[in-house]
Amino acid sequence: MPIALCPGSFDPVTLGHIDIIERAARHFDEIIVAVIRNPQKSQSLFSLEERQDLLAECLGHLDNFRIEVFKGLLVEFAKEHGADSIVKGLRAVSDFDYELQMAQMNQRLTGIDTFFLSTSPQYSFLSSSLVKEVARFGGDVSTMVPPIVAKRLRDRYGEENA
Repeated sequence: MPIALCPGSFDPVTLGHIDIIERAARHFDEIIVAVIRNPQKSQSLFSLEERQDLLAECLGHLDNFRIEVFKGLLVEFAKEHGADSIVKGLRAVSDFDYELQMAQMNQRLTGIDTFFLSTSPQYSFLSSSLVKEVARFGGDVSTMVPPIVAKRLRDRYGEENA
């Protein structure tokens, strides 16, 4: 029973994230969506609990996933949860440069393999950071995130845009 880990900060979850998780779910018996607080990114817009709730609602149509929160090394978390693989989405060559180094380090540390899925073309420009920036200034992100996320972004930024 192959289990894959799809890690990310998901702050907020975008349609690009959903696309990668759905596609990965077709190839693995179980997907663990691992929500992290990336120490290299500034403070999160949504709490870990909010991100878990949003992911659960957005992925509710799948029957082979679970959501976990973790700290520490991704590969250690993967081993503890029985994950055989890591799945990462790639938007551009710049993503590949960074992710390849991470994949090689993870493989060296524990032998776990990383599978790269190219992002579907309609989502190749999406990032959580860009979505937050557009939403913060009152832009329409309804084609970039699931409806519940768009609503939560409007609720969060609504007062600032008034």
